[in-house]
Amino acid sequence: MRAVDLIVKKRDGLELDPDEIAFFVQGFTRGDIPDYQVAAWAMAILLRGMTAAETYALTLALADSGERLDLTGVVPVAVDKHSTGGVGDKTTLVVEPIVAACGIPVGKMSGRGLGFSGGTLDKMESIPGFRVDLTTQQFLDQLRNVGLVLSGQTAELAPADGKLYALRDVTGTVPSIPLIASSVMSKKIAAGAQAIVLDVKVGVGAFMPTVAEATKLARCMVEIGRLSGRRVVALLSDMNQPLGRAVGNALEVREALETLAGGGPPDFREHCLHVAAHMLLLAGRVPTLRQARGLAEQALDGGAARDKFRALVEAQGGDSRVLDDPARLPQAPVVESVRAGKTGYLAKADARVIGMTAVALGAGRARKGDPIDPSVGIVLHAKVGDRLSAGAPLCSVHAPDVARARAAVEQVTPAFKLSSRAVPPLPLFYRTIR
Repeated sequence: MRAVDLIVKKRDGLELDPDEIAFFVQGFTRGDIPDYQVAAWAMAILLRGMTAAETYALTLALADSGERLDLTGVVPVAVDKHSTGGVGDKTTLVVEPIVAACGIPVGKMSGRGLGFSGGTLDKMESIPGFRVDLTTQQFLDQLRNVGLVLSGQTAELAPADGKLYALRDVTGTVPSIPLIASSVMSKKIAAGAQAIVLDVKVGVGAFMPTVAEATKLARCMVEIGRLSGRRVVALLSDMNQPLGRAVGNALEVREALETLAGGGPPDFREHCLHVAAHMLLLAGRVPTLRQARGLAEQALDGGAARDKFRALVEAQGGDSRVLDDPARLPQAPVVESVRAGKTGYLAKADARVIGMTAVALGAGRARKGDPIDPSVGIVLHAKVGDRLSAGAPLCSVHAPDVARARAAVEQVTPAFKLSSRAVPPLPLFYRTIR
């Protein structure tokens, strides 16, 4: 069996069998199949697609490229959530502490930014000292002792997905339903998740721009979960504008800290409570979604979630003083404002343009292995539906220097459109798929 033959087979739209997929994934994991062949294979999958059987086989091959965690002896039920990526999506930083504070331990393997979509690990690393390179034993010990762990993929857990994840980011193969579905579900299966809530983003700032496409992705992942014996629910949420107001690593951590302290943007707070409630329900903590929502609100408003986040940061070597003094987080030296040119209602705050501007500032990666500047990004001052006066601030650009600030202002300004007529707010969620 040769890698080139499997690339050609998929290029021609033919179905790969499980053995062929396993051969390709194992060869990539060992280093026998080079990046350029894997990039060609991924592009063939993007263009030709995969059948349900192929996608399930790819998921298992990725999960089986390393060891699988068995959490049955560590926690009563292993519950996890995953977002398919978005702009300003820092929900993990609030949702996981809420759920853990309600008595359901959460052990999560997260990823780094893909394209214009931010990565949870990049955000957490803006906290001085925070470690994401935990070993499997450290992951298990912290889950048992703290009830909350947020780590990157280790060399032992789904290593093939870690390598493929980084390669997709720089080869234009991110928005492929089979690759997204297998990547997400392989990590969850490898990490021992028994109950999974999927936050599937929809809109211009998501990899799935329409509800129809997002529904297809959600159903694909829910079906993988069913075949794997997992309980899975998918929530389709809006990503036509950034979630919350902050876009950029340290800026998003600051916003998450504000939310854990009882503040934060209303849309972000509501989103986190809704996702957390579904996690608590799926884990069997309470019998109804309404009761789960009540528990989540109590954990957030009573400070228990904030305490749990502090324990997480301290357990992984981070400086927990940022919770009391967010000024300890990295801060950009230059801040420029973008203002409304006329009076009207905000009709558009294009999440993709805003996300790409943040990447250009250094908040994301243009190439595999690029460094991240945790201080830069964009903070919105208005959301779709808001009425603005001429000259009112639309957003602030946080930049490393004046030249890049001005370039970012020019790039991001077209993201905002105003209307003379009232514009309804965008929905937070579209549908739920079980």
